[in-house]
Amino acid sequence: MGIDPSTITTGYGIVTYEGNKILPVDFGVIRTNTAQALPSRLLTIFERMSLLIDRFHPDEIAVEEIFQARNAQMALKLGQARGVVILASALKDISTAEYSPREVKLAVVGYGNASKEQVRRMIRDLLSIHKERMEYDAADALAVAVCHCHRVGMRQRMSQ
Repeated sequence: MGIDPSTITTGYGIVTYEGNKILPVDFGVIRTNTAQALPSRLLTIFERMSLLIDRFHPDEIAVEEIFQARNAQMALKLGQARGVVILASALKDISTAEYSPREVKLAVVGYGNASKEQVRRMIRDLLSIHKERMEYDAADALAVAVCHCHRVGMRQRMSQ
């Protein structure tokens, strides 16, 4: 499961990794009510993450790291959203990996400064997703999951 955390729209993407094939299972976003106080929004993220974990039983969860924020306040909020996701994983005893946006873009697009549109287009192609509408946050979360699968596959090949 890949996660692109945010206090407004947290993207999630669930994939299976069999052999060298990565297949999409589900993807979407967890939306919070921006009129609510931050603690309520964090609770929403936690509760919905917990439901997704219970529903899909992921073996591992990969979370995108914070790369930059417009200001310190934004960075703190993003960090809190990441913390809630990591807590939901830890409470279910699921290991968590973390990747920088640059690592994710390199793994998926081959270019560390790729745009959100380039990532979305590549994810649609790589995973053969023909859905008309895919939100950027969901595409980013699938990209995190694909990045993690590549890293896991590389580690497995190196240990053989």
